[in-house]
Amino acid sequence: AEEAKAYMEKIHAIATTIGVTDGDMEKGHLRCDANVSLRPVGQEEFGTRTETKNLNSFRFVQQAVVYEIGRQREEILDGKQIVQETRLWDTGRKVTFSMRSKEEADEYRYFPDPDLPLVHLAPELIETFRKNLPELPDAKRQRFMEEHGLSEYDAEVLSADRRMSEYFEKVLTYGAAPKLACNWIIGDLTRVMNESGKSLKEIDLSPEHLAALTKIIDSGEISSKIAKTVFEEMLASARTPEEIIEEKGLKQVSDSGELGRIVDELLAANPEQVEQYRAGKTKVIGFFVGQMMKQTQGKGNPAVINSLLKEKLDG
Repeated sequence: AEEAKAYMEKIHAIATTIGVTDGDMEKGHLRCDANVSLRPVGQEEFGTRTETKNLNSFRFVQQAVVYEIGRQREEILDGKQIVQETRLWDTGRKVTFSMRSKEEADEYRYFPDPDLPLVHLAPELIETFRKNLPELPDAKRQRFMEEHGLSEYDAEVLSADRRMSEYFEKVLTYGAAPKLACNWIIGDLTRVMNESGKSLKEIDLSPEHLAALTKIIDSGEISSKIAKTVFEEMLASARTPEEIIEEKGLKQVSDSGELGRIVDELLAANPEQVEQYRAGKTKVIGFFVGQMMKQTQGKGNPAVINSLLKEKLDG
């Protein structure tokens, strides 16, 4: 079942990459008829086959195959005969059910159509087609790993979706760090698409604006937590991250003098926790970090805060 799902995902990735389909499964651009037959270990001939028709999602392919394997196994163990038939997948009950019997049907046979002439594809023509193909998903995945240092998983997710991989590369042209850009695309941006039911093309977030956000995060100007707030506002208003940060006063506080003053006040107000830390209960530093973030309304630079706390608590 896992192999069937992976196979369908690979076909989908290749077909959408070369532009022969948009690959919208809900619109029926790609469907799967899953054939399943079982045979006991050691038996040479194949078992009776069932066909589950018109599966329109990778998840349904996997679920239907898992169910059908289990159903046929139980039938065989109970001494029953598997009926050769066409079945359908019930997405609500997560079971297959019989659509029509093919018990008397012969295996499909194909015959030449006299009205259709033979088409001869010369090796030179095939090579021309091959050279004109766009970069295929496997090659793109490998390049993303080698050129941009992405993990195999991240590179696989990006390369499997033509629009997403193109968007990723456009973000990089504006100077974004590859790993950070990838995290935002396959993380928060994908979450928004799933929740809204919108495609990447329908979401109003330019590659330039996302790149700008990643560079601001990289510079330490805002925290990752604040960045999520900025990101949501970018989606809602189509404004630049710089405009949003300026308007809402979200810039991260990194001034060690200002943060040091707040740390001193915090330690003075919590002598019991200070003693606990100095007695070896170092995890209490999490309490102080939390209080600092509360005092700075989430704008304090966590790295600077941690450094100041350790310096003053250990001093």
